[in-house]
Amino acid sequence: MAGKQAPGAQRWVPDRVTPQRLRAGVDQCRGCELYENATHGVPGRGPRDAPLMVVGEQPGDQEDKAGEAFVGPAGKLLDRALAAAGIDPESVYRTNAVKHFRWERGRRGNRLHKGPTRTHVAACGPWLVAELDMVQPQGVVLLGATAAQSVYGSDFRITESRGVRLDWPDEIRGSSVVQPPDWALATMHPSAVLRSRQREDDLARLVEDLERAAGLLIP
Repeated sequence: MAGKQAPGAQRWVPDRVTPQRLRAGVDQCRGCELYENATHGVPGRGPRDAPLMVVGEQPGDQEDKAGEAFVGPAGKLLDRALAAAGIDPESVYRTNAVKHFRWERGRRGNRLHKGPTRTHVAACGPWLVAELDMVQPQGVVLLGATAAQSVYGSDFRITESRGVRLDWPDEIRGSSVVQPPDWALATMHPSAVLRSRQREDDLARLVEDLERAAGLLIP
């Protein structure tokens, strides 16, 4: 958003967050300009008392059309990886750092993913804090650089800290979580696995990281 300040999502976040109010608020959010070209705002989904939350980058084309998080190819791969790691996919709350799909038109007229900027991530930050306050998970798996940097800042590098138990920061972009998670763990995004030339090897590493996360959960 060159030359333009995003107002941020805070004014659209309800005082008491429920799944229904979350969905309505995200869909109505005008915290940055991404809503202008999106079909839906896409909130997180999963059990309200989920012990594990996974955070990705932003909705994709299918998620934007459906208004549901992680329903496209990357979401299906995530389910496969969670199950392989011994985690019931239905027990996980899944969301994204940014709630609207950022895209550009391809040569064939299709919508191509375009990564969100730091401004978009900052504008959407209050939604992630609201979801953390609503779910209060034990731990959070951060899928990809955008998700990890939304929590730990732009200097965070997955290549240096992948699969490592991380202490949760005191604040996320100036906001405190009421009941912060005990830990976080960063790994690659399933969409990166899908694009990889070493897909099976990278899938195995993703499963290994999720197994570490499973081992950190307290029954």
